[in-house]
This record gives sequence, C-alpha cells and structure tokens, in this order.
Amino acid sequence: MAKLLDKIDSPKDLQQLSIAELKELTQEIREYIIECVSKTGGHLASNLGLVEATVAMHYVFDFKADKLLFDVGHQCYTHKILTGRKDLMKKLRTEGGITGFPNPDESPYDQFSVGHAGTAISTALGMAMGSQLQKKDDKIVAIVGDASIVNGLSFEALNNIGLVKRQMLIVLNDNSMAIDVTQGAMAKYFSKIRLSHTYEDLRKTTNAILEHVPLIGKKVEGAIERFKKTLRMAFSASQLFESLNIAYFGPVDGHDVGALVELFTTIKELDRPVILHIYTKKGKGFDPADLDPKKYHSTGPFEINGEAVNGLVGKETFTDVFSDALLEAGKKDEKVVAITAAMPDGTGVVKFREKFPNRCFDIGIAESVAVDIAAGMAKQGLKPAVCIYSTFLQRSYDQIFQEVCLQNLPVIFCIDRAGFVGSDGPTHHGTLDISFLRSLPNMTLLSPANESEVYAAMDFAIAHNGPSAIRYPKDAIWKTAESPEILRSPFELGKSVSIADNNSDITILAYGSVLKQAFDAAEILKQQNIKIDIINARFAKPLDEKIFAAVKAGKHIITVEDNSLIGGFGSGLLEECNRQKISTGKIICLGGPDRFVDVASRGVQLEETGIGKNSIADCVKKILNRS
Repeated sequence: MAKLLDKIDSPKDLQQLSIAELKELTQEIREYIIECVSKTGGHLASNLGLVEATVAMHYVFDFKADKLLFDVGHQCYTHKILTGRKDLMKKLRTEGGITGFPNPDESPYDQFSVGHAGTAISTALGMAMGSQLQKKDDKIVAIVGDASIVNGLSFEALNNIGLVKRQMLIVLNDNSMAIDVTQGAMAKYFSKIRLSHTYEDLRKTTNAILEHVPLIGKKVEGAIERFKKTLRMAFSASQLFESLNIAYFGPVDGHDVGALVELFTTIKELDRPVILHIYTKKGKGFDPADLDPKKYHSTGPFEINGEAVNGLVGKETFTDVFSDALLEAGKKDEKVVAITAAMPDGTGVVKFREKFPNRCFDIGIAESVAVDIAAGMAKQGLKPAVCIYSTFLQRSYDQIFQEVCLQNLPVIFCIDRAGFVGSDGPTHHGTLDISFLRSLPNMTLLSPANESEVYAAMDFAIAHNGPSAIRYPKDAIWKTAESPEILRSPFELGKSVSIADNNSDITILAYGSVLKQAFDAAEILKQQNIKIDIINARFAKPLDEKIFAAVKAGKHIITVEDNSLIGGFGSGLLEECNRQKISTGKIICLGGPDRFVDVASRGVQLEETGIGKNSIADCVKKILNRS
C-alpha cells in the first residue's frame, strides 16, 4: 500500500491532503524519523514531539516566501523531510549527507545555520523589523522550546518586541524538557500551567481562540480581552507575556494537527507579535524515547526490535572518565561544586549530582549566568567546576574575562566536546576555546591526553590558585594501560613530558587528546625505520621552557592540536619564539583550518585537517624528503 509520505516532495504537496490524511502523514513521518535516526544517530526525542506542529505550519504558511526560524535547530527533521530532503535523511549527519540542523546551504527554506539556543526570537525580530521597514508582507514564525525561551538572549529580544508593528508569530513548544528536565523558576511556572489543564481544557482553549480572534480588519485588542475573560485559568502565562506587550494564546494541544491548522490560519493574519503556547510530548510515538526522552535527545545509531531499543556498545570516553574524576575530587574536597548549563548527562556531572545533590547546579541554557554564579562561589571560597561544551562556552566569554580572569578567581572550566565533534558538525565543533581563552590574563590552559591524565589534570586544577581550563574531546579515551608510563605522572604548572626521545631532528609537540594521533603516527613511521621525538605539552598556557630549547637547537618542530590554528596552541609557540627572538623557520603547525569543517566522523575530520595519524606521518616524511 502506497504511503502518503511517498507523495510529499515539497510543502505544496501538503495542500492535496485532507486533515484526516495530515494526521496519517504525521504518523508516517514519525516512523520515518525513527527509521533514519536508528541508522545514522541524531536528535530523536525532540523531533518526534514536533511533527504535528511542523506539518501544520507548512500547511498554512508558504515558507519559500514566509520565514521559519528554529531555536537550537535540532528539532528540524520534519521540516527537512517536507522541504525536499526526505531521501537525504538517510544520510543524516554523515559525510556527504545533510546536517542535523537548519542549513541555508542545503535549502532556501532554512534561514540560519543554527545549533545554539536563544537565537530564534532575536533573529525573527530582526527579520520582522527588516520587512516592516521595506513594507514586505511576508510572515515571520519562530519556533522556540520552553528551555530556550528562558535564555537571556530570548528575554532581551522579548523586551524589544514592541519595535515590531506587524505580524510576527512565536510558537512556544512546551515539553518540560531541554536535554534534561528544564530548570529554573520559569520551568516551574510553565509546569504549574501544564498541570492545571486537562485535555478538555486544551480543547476549550483552542475553540475560544478561534471564536474570539477577529477577522482581518478588526481590532485585535478587544478580541484578546474577550478571549481572556472567557477562560479562567489557575495559572495564566498571559500575565507574563502580555506585560511585555505580546499577545498570548494558549496553551493548546501540540499534537492535534487539525486544530493547529485552524489556529495558524487564524493567527497568521494578526498584525502584531503573538505567542502561541503549545504542549507537546518529547519522544511521542516511540515508547523508549517517550519513557526516557533524555536518553534519546541525541543518540547514536540503535537497533529497533519492535518496541525495544538496544544501544550499540561504545568505548569508554573522555566524558566517562571525567565523570569519575569529578566524583573523586568531590569526595576528597567538600568545597568542590559542579555547575552545568542544561547538560548534566552530556558533560558527565550526573554521578556527582547523585552523590552530592546539594553541590551540583543545573542553571539551564544560560552559560553566561553559570560562569558568573561560579565566580560568586569562588569568591566565597568554593572550588566550582563549570562543565560546558566548548561550542557553548563561547557564549560566556565576557563573563570569563571580567568576573573570573580579571578577579583571578579559581574557577575550573571543564570543557567537553573540545575539538572536532563529528556528526554534529560546524555549529558544535569546539575548535575555538584555546584561541579565545589563551588571550585572557591569569588563565591557565591544560589538556589531558589519556585516562590517567584526566585525574591528574583535575587534581592540578583544584589545587591551582587561579582560573584554569581543562579541555577534552567527544571521543574514546586512550586507556592508561595502553599508553606510556610517563603519562601517569602528576601535572606541574607549565611542564611538558617527553614520551619518545630518540635524539631525532624531528619533534612532534602535541597538545591534549591528539597526542594519541602523534603516537600512532610515530608507530607508522617506526615501521619505515623513521624515528622521531614526541612531547606531550600538557599546557597551552604557560608553555614549557624546555620546548624552546628544542627550537633553539635547530630541531624541526611539528605542533599538533584540534583547535583553530588562528590563535591556537601552535600560534602561542610562534608568538613566544618571536618574543624571545628565536627563529621559527623549522616550526610547522598542524590544526584546524580557517573555514568551517563539514559533517563527517571525527576520525575523517582529523585526517582532513591534517592532524590524523596518517597526515602527521606524511608531514614528517615531507620534512625528511626536503632535508
């Protein structure tokens, strides 16, 4: 039997379907998302929750002319399926395929390449103002999660919403979840509203909105007042949003595609900013994701056996070992506290939270606030570990500068997903943290290369009397038993360790996890009777003086890092050599290029950018050939 989805190649094809067929289509889309993500990995639960709303929006709006903006962006899979990328979903987040986020390079239906929270209302505000100034009649729609709307950037945009004197629709997707359960006072506020409504209440609200929202040409203010008087709710979100001069409608059922079509058709004609509050269920339609939406927020490939899911067995990661190291640090020192920004699972603080619930704080999607809270705690004598992905730490640069480094406070930045991150792609690569942190006075930068060094780096940072940053990748960890004995030694400020000393004319100087690639490159070269020296830098700031001795001795130095070459670890070596008037003619720096690196596996990305084991070995052989 032919599926409705087979007939959908663009949003225009939706117009041929009845509302009953739209409901059938949403189920087919849900099944297709599960099938695709089970093979490629991806953001599953959030996309399962937004199917009906996305179908309804594309049914009502023409997003080739109108504008649809996603907050965070990982909930765009239905949107991609409807906008000509259905078959490409089979290569989701893979090399040569499509990204897991909106991407204007893929489709004119995508406005921004976006993977961070808090941006949709701001950019929608700017687009609405742009249309207003140019007297355009396009419709502007922003879809925002309940965890994203509490982000500071979202509130700053809402505070300026009065600048818009035309249509602008904000769809508030309320599922009580970010990656973990949404945190903070706003989350509790939405929770009270959610719990105070039955399904019948949502249906009545929908009918009341449709009854009271005026037709084109009538005044909207009176209609909104009539709507509010019709509904007497225990907790009204309208009080919050209407205090900011935004018309609020809801909450309504986000899985009733027929009602959503009617609501969008009616509300899209209002000539002022509007919020439509919808309730959705993260993971809807797939029992494992429904029961554990946190686990299936972002998943690798998995096997589907009826309703059962068996995750593919993975290796122990840097995050896993950091989780244990943080827990051990907490046991040794009661002043150690952990702070994360809506990512307790992803950053490995769950074990710490379970053992020390009163010393672990999830701030929600508010990285800037997380850093300033840590600064306040450090000022009070605590030892805060701020656990945030590299790509999201960028959002708090000013707070790291002013509240932490300028005050020289002992805050520990535990930077997960440093370097290339594989399938999440350009929005999530952590290839800038060395560059933006190295410029800050008082900051110490260190990076562990293997399992034992994760513990040693934590011990050093906790004892250090000033700001420090520990970076590590989303990757399997180099086990202690499989790596050189010297890596078990403690960290000393600005001291490197030599893991291969063959009195060679070529020295590889590696920073962090890519030491494993350098070590593997040396093994490849050894098979060809080529011996090299290898130094594990451990610190990007300060650098070890003995490194400069190797440069002065006229050795060829190859620096290796999974960070941008601009302002990175190798750049720091060149700068210091220049300051000391040391010739840099024999230094080659390998690292991230001055471009955004596309989706692929992390291993492919390392080789593509010249820092995989084969690329490093080839670099050594080129030096020897020139010599």
